[in-house]
Amino acid sequence: MELAVGEVYEGKVTGITKFGAFVLLPNGKSGLVHISEVANAFVSDVHEHVQIGQAVRVRLLSVSEEGKINLSIKRALEPPREANAGAELRPRAPRPRPQAAAAPVPAAQQTSGNQDFEDRLKKFMQESDSRIADNRIYAEHRQRRRR
Repeated sequence: MELAVGEVYEGKVTGITKFGAFVLLPNGKSGLVHISEVANAFVSDVHEHVQIGQAVRVRLLSVSEEGKINLSIKRALEPPREANAGAELRPRAPRPRPQAAAAPVPAAQQTSGNQDFEDRLKKFMQESDSRIADNRIYAEHRQRRRR
């Protein structure tokens, strides 16, 4: 049986490592599902998503010149891209623009996602500046001791 890139196959998990899972394909060859291709969500431990001996559906992503087979579990769930290529795209509705003469928003209601981001960025920059200053002081101290 010849493997084709982009096709979905049934396989069996034969091994699990910290960086992914090895899957035995129907033709007897084994491929790797990288940890980033196990699920759509963040995966910190592959054991939480698959177990040895489990049957899984995988999409063949690529076969390297050395014969290494790259697989994906999460992409096996979505339809192939070629099927969507001929579909017409619907134009998006334009977003309403704020009016120039809009009433000002009270300061109590201005704490939005942007404000949270700004606060976190400001805190990060302060901590970063502090660390840089500490590193400079430490480096200068070491240089003085060498003289």
